Amino acid sequence: MTFRGRLVIAATVAVAIAVLLAAGGAFYFSRNALINSLDGQLANTAQSIIGPPNANPVIDGPQAYGDGLQIADASGSVVAGTGDKSLPVTAQVRAVAAGAAAPFFTSVTVGDDQYREYVSTIPGPFTIRAENSPPVLVQTSAALQLTTQLAATNDQLHKLGIALLLVALGGVVLAVILGWIVGRTALIPLNDLTDAVEQVAETTDVSRRLDPGGDDELGRLRRTFNHLLAALEASEDAQRQLVLDASHELRTPLTSLRTNLEVVRRVDELAPADREVLVTDVVTQMGELTKLVGDLAELARGEQRERVRAPFRLDQLVEDAVAVAATHGRTRDIRFDALIEPCWVEGLPERITRAVGNLLDNAIKWSPPGGVIEVYCQEGEVTVRDHGPGISPEDLPHIFDRFYRARAARGLPGSGLGLSIVAQVAHDEGGTVEAQAAQGGGALLRLRFPVVAAPDVELVDD
Repeated sequence: MTFRGRLVIAATVAVAIAVLLAAGGAFYFSRNALINSLDGQLANTAQSIIGPPNANPVIDGPQAYGDGLQIADASGSVVAGTGDKSLPVTAQVRAVAAGAAAPFFTSVTVGDDQYREYVSTIPGPFTIRAENSPPVLVQTSAALQLTTQLAATNDQLHKLGIALLLVALGGVVLAVILGWIVGRTALIPLNDLTDAVEQVAETTDVSRRLDPGGDDELGRLRRTFNHLLAALEASEDAQRQLVLDASHELRTPLTSLRTNLEVVRRVDELAPADREVLVTDVVTQMGELTKLVGDLAELARGEQRERVRAPFRLDQLVEDAVAVAATHGRTRDIRFDALIEPCWVEGLPERITRAVGNLLDNAIKWSPPGGVIEVYCQEGEVTVRDHGPGISPEDLPHIFDRFYRARAARGLPGSGLGLSIVAQVAHDEGGTVEAQAAQGGGALLRLRFPVVAAPDVELVDD
């Protein structure tokens, strides 16, 4: 079933229930009003017959009350009555006659007729006076049964019920029509939104934006969809830029590698020293390509969040990373001065290891031969400071951009992805990274992660 159909059905059911409840309530209150009116008339008539207390009432015969009166004693015998129809004398009527029960109203059926009956106590003594008969004195109390026919009342209620039923049916029909009209009108903006979304899906044009609309739910949906389109456009632009930058970065080493491989064809003509230089260049270029591909894979893997995060010792990770970097720095007589304090963070250790390693490799690249790299790890923060040329003000805003290389670094090996990987890892793991020029020269880079409490049992790596 379509959404419009469900909307029409829901509106119809809601209106039908409301109309039926209103009609039922109107019928109920109207019936009570009519019955209460009859009860009031019966009670007033009974009071006029009985009179005040100790009044010794005199009850006239049929010529005064027609066929709506009957008197029964406590034994159930009918003392007097009018008309040719006898009213039922129940146990409750006998109790009223004996003065043991309060007066009451009820509805009775005699033959084919329905009556509204009021039963009240007549205290004795009282006199019954009938036409052409001597008066009869009754010494004991009795029950006075007064009735009035319900034919006219039932007829009015029947007509009222039919009228209310027709009103209810008309309300349901009107609800269907209005529900269809309202559903159609309400779905026009939603249909426009659906058409726009389908067009975006067909054309894959994520640069398109929808009308933001108003402050209602559809306007909120439109703005949310615009945010989604903006995110998709940004992601598409980032992917396109990554491909362009990667192709640009791959072009240079591939061209150089191709040139060296063409020289290999004439390897027999080269001197042994030239062969060694050629082989060294090829191996170096292959290493740069391998590192570049690894960096690209790390950037592509950065959006994967399905791996389980767990608390670990950041200080131990930094110690291991420094030990590995120290082996790289020995070729240039670069040493590390590390101050490491125990601290726990939560995240993916392998990714954070890559980020810390990239910081250390960056420091090695910029440190002069024989230089010192200072590393601090405390309270979830890793600080790496080198004593190289530092970071120029124009390079500082772009140092974590993908494939960005400072002018001074364009003659050095590298792809320009190392620090961008650090920034991405920091973002994905809930941390931050920043760079600044260090006092006295060199660069200072800080990598921070939220500190967590140490678990009760320390895990030991295999």
